[in-house]
Amino acid sequence: MEVRATAKNIGASPRKMRLILERLPGLSVDQSLALLRFLPSPHARSVSKVVLSAAANAENNFDMNANDLVVKRAFADEGRTLKRFRPRSRGRVSPILKRSTHITVILDEREV
Repeated sequence: MEVRATAKNIGASPRKMRLILERLPGLSVDQSLALLRFLPSPHARSVSKVVLSAAANAENNFDMNANDLVVKRAFADEGRTLKRFRPRSRGRVSPILKRSTHITVILDEREV
């Protein structure tokens, strides 16, 4: 049975999140949290919160054992983009795009 957790409008670009999330599939919950803890990216903390939330959903809603859970899929979709402008020389402006991300983590029980 698959269990999922989602975090929306995280303040980081999807491209940077995908670099973190592509390492997770196939790892157990404990292994993925250990990996995320020692990654140099500051966005790994928000990804670990989503993994913990998915594990908590599995335990509380579906009575699954947290030791048997494996990350099946982890992906980042584009969220909303805030458009801001920076003044430039000679009265011109240049756009600044502040991107956000929707993170989804899907856990599944380990095959025996």
